[in-house]
Amino acid sequence: MLKRSHSQDKELTPLTAFTKYKHMTHTEDYEVIIIGGSYAGLSAAMSLGRSLRRVLIIDSGLPCNRQTPHSHNFITHDGEKPSVISEKAKAQVPKYRTVNFINDLAITGKKNDVGFEITTQTGGKYQAKKLIFATGIKDTMPDIAGFAACWGISIIHCPYCHGYEFRHKITGILADSAKGFHLAGMVNNLTDKLTLFTNGTAGFTEEQMIKIKNQQIEIIESTVAAIEHEKGQIKNIIFDDGSKKSLEGLYAALPFTQHSSIPESLGCELTEHGYIKVSPFQETTVSGIFACGDNSNMMRSVANAVHTGNLTGALINGKLVEENF
Repeated sequence: MLKRSHSQDKELTPLTAFTKYKHMTHTEDYEVIIIGGSYAGLSAAMSLGRSLRRVLIIDSGLPCNRQTPHSHNFITHDGEKPSVISEKAKAQVPKYRTVNFINDLAITGKKNDVGFEITTQTGGKYQAKKLIFATGIKDTMPDIAGFAACWGISIIHCPYCHGYEFRHKITGILADSAKGFHLAGMVNNLTDKLTLFTNGTAGFTEEQMIKIKNQQIEIIESTVAAIEHEKGQIKNIIFDDGSKKSLEGLYAALPFTQHSSIPESLGCELTEHGYIKVSPFQETTVSGIFACGDNSNMMRSVANAVHTGNLTGALINGKLVEENF
């Protein structure tokens, strides 16, 4: 195994940017491999780097919020572009000299005598005692023309992240049943110009329907055919009969899948909602494998990703201390 003494760490020159390493034919060793180098992964890396843990981040460079123009509800970063927040993190984390980064895609994982081995798309092989999956989730876009172009811009998922910017505007919710009812309650406080689009026959309970009507929220059950927009800014929602309704913002509750299949291949269980199941200590159902960020938490925000990543790094460091001290 590759090991560094404390004196070797002190002699290293600080990196000003993440180093892109050439892949070796042999397996390179680390204490922790982090798969996913966005907010959660970078936060975990910083936490571990400050304790001189040998860390490798593997990231393919496609964050789920890459279309989102601004991030909100994250104190000190409110209103900043998500990419700017990420760039700042990528400038800060390499200052911790035991943290390395490769721009690559992790494709397989297996257990071995050290702990775990990860193979990447370009043929790199890396092993570590502990794994962190900060891989996020992948939204399943509906078959509605124009929807994907507006996603993260004027079609949004979270009232906490984006609702204030759409306050008092003509707003819609594309969801039905429990998800639609939940969003209606959240968004109703932000605008009195609210319509529920169920994209087919509404499935609300009688009690839910009474509450919706009492709030004077319109329900439209017509099938949605397309989204009319201008550079991602929604203008109209168009129905299959050719009619349309003007909108300035639309909330949507989308189904999703895990962005990486490696956790399941290693035996990590998922919850009934499709998230990676973790303990209060961010550990999955497989010992030595941890998860943080959107892949394991329904609180989908940059602030929460940073929080869970920071926590995961500290908890893994504690585990390594217990094992080695």
